[in-house]
Amino acid sequence: MSFESLTSDFYGYENGLTDQEKETIVALRAFLEAEVRPIVNGLWERSEFVPRSIVKGLADLGLFGQPWKETQRFENSAVFRGWVALELARVDASVATLVGMQNGLVMGSIAVAGSQEQRDEWLPRFASGELLGAFGLTEPLSGSDSAQGLRTIAKRDGDNWVINGAKRWIGNGSISDVTIIWAKDADDGQVKGFIVPTSTPGYSATRIEGKQALRIVQNADIVLTDLVVPEANRLQNSNSFRETAAVLRLTRAEVAWAAVGNSVGAYEAAVKYAGERIQFGKEIGGHQLVQDLLARSLGNITASIGMVTRVSQMLDEGTQRDEHSSLAKAYTTSRMRETVAWCREIFGGNGIVLDYDVIRYFADAEAIYSYEGTREMNTLIVGRAITGKAAFI
Repeated sequence: MSFESLTSDFYGYENGLTDQEKETIVALRAFLEAEVRPIVNGLWERSEFVPRSIVKGLADLGLFGQPWKETQRFENSAVFRGWVALELARVDASVATLVGMQNGLVMGSIAVAGSQEQRDEWLPRFASGELLGAFGLTEPLSGSDSAQGLRTIAKRDGDNWVINGAKRWIGNGSISDVTIIWAKDADDGQVKGFIVPTSTPGYSATRIEGKQALRIVQNADIVLTDLVVPEANRLQNSNSFRETAAVLRLTRAEVAWAAVGNSVGAYEAAVKYAGERIQFGKEIGGHQLVQDLLARSLGNITASIGMVTRVSQMLDEGTQRDEHSSLAKAYTTSRMRETVAWCREIFGGNGIVLDYDVIRYFADAEAIYSYEGTREMNTLIVGRAITGKAAFI
């Protein structure tokens, strides 16, 4: 199967990928169309997680562990990893979230804050799909203020740590094999990370019900009660929230890419529908107002691809800072909200049923807009860079 740039990539940014990267994108597209798209609406409607065979298929494509030398299949760029997030989200944002969480938040925590021994022990197991991970940072009373407001406490007790607290909105926390738990050290007040098998006594997870976005992702409330974790499972290089922030910095740009992918999915569905739906004696794609909505959507997508491409290039160059990924996340998710609304509008009443896909992109946009830093928090990070003044409180 030969490589063809997406028609929604109007300026052909994807053509800048290497031949190896393009081959992987082609294989990924084929897998998603054959294995994910046929079942995704049913899973979304029932709030069911993807079959573990899908996780294994993604692992076999080498999507887990792309940035880390212990598990990297071939030399690849941050731009390529962004395109992977886009390709996943254009089929389903929950699947993109799964890969981003496993590859970035979970494996990233171990790669950034773990020792070499921990990297060697754990990263290959996540990369192969043997283990499914979750990232436990957000709490019932601590979201945007996680840097200062964590209430989960870890107390050193000889060669062990005893952890008590609660986490909320933890993606796949009720089905994961291992969850990375971030907790405040009772003695020095610093945030530290822990590799916690979910079979550990004292770990209790309950799926959050009633969620109307990213329904395939199994978000959970987690309660940690006198949970004992050996010192060997403490991320050995996690000594403050700086390491947690470093992990988030790596993944925030890929969330921006996923926002673009969600926009692309809605746009492609709208273009297809505009070429099929007949009203007033002709395809609605031949009406001026529909073309205006499509052109505006394509403009948002094209501008967003340009932004995320550059921010990923900066990550490869080692020049990306928090404000760069924050601006990308805030901008692309805002444009995504506009785009999915315009695309849903093209469908009229048909736009609210899953048969036409667009309502799934429309609903999922609300979760992408909020997670990994709300628009407001990200604009404050950018505002601090602009003015030199912090305005968080």
